[in-house]
Amino acid sequence: PRSVGLIAIDLEEGDRLVGAAITSGSDHVMLLSSNGKAIRFEEGNVRAMGRAARGVRGMRLAGDAEVISLIIPKSQQIDAEADAEVAAQAEAVEQAQGEGQIYILTASENGYGKRTRLEEFPLRGRGGQGVIAMQTSERNGSLVAAMQVYDSDEMMLITDRGTLVRTRVEEVSTTSRNTQGVMLIRLGKEEKLVKTVRVDEPEESDVLEAGEPADADNGAQEPGTDDTSL
Repeated sequence: PRSVGLIAIDLEEGDRLVGAAITSGSDHVMLLSSNGKAIRFEEGNVRAMGRAARGVRGMRLAGDAEVISLIIPKSQQIDAEADAEVAAQAEAVEQAQGEGQIYILTASENGYGKRTRLEEFPLRGRGGQGVIAMQTSERNGSLVAAMQVYDSDEMMLITDRGTLVRTRVEEVSTTSRNTQGVMLIRLGKEEKLVKTVRVDEPEESDVLEAGEPADADNGAQEPGTDDTSL
């Protein structure tokens, strides 16, 4: 086996890979940048290429901005194009799967963040600058993290000084795209938020397999009984 891996994409000097995902061929793609912008386009707008290819432009960046997140939305619902029937069908599917409304959670380096409904991000062609996902004001600083979440999720906030804070997603305010958000974590002087991670809890069956059997009896005798045959 190879000890150094395979080339996945050809990178220019100073560039870095920020995300990779398995897709179906008909998904939507979202890219978010450090200046608070987001672009959403159809996967079909990106042609298939070999591993060593450099790829095509997904998002046009302004100034010193850089892409900080790749998201493959689990829904293709969009407010501007949705009718009542389609919206009702999408909601029924989500409820049947036990997941519910999908949000895009954004967080800034100064510890502020928010949730925004996925549907508020319009579908555009690739290669544009995108729309505002979060205001990167002096208070907020640059956008450092973005991920899709559900109300029932939990997440971990990680700072550059190694501080970790675990919180429930439902405790984060839901607001529109063009807003600053609320405080997610109180930071020390010169401390910065660097990452958010969605916490995946193990399924109950996985916990049982790793721990003690669910059946406490498991062939054990009841207290006070004797299995000696007469």
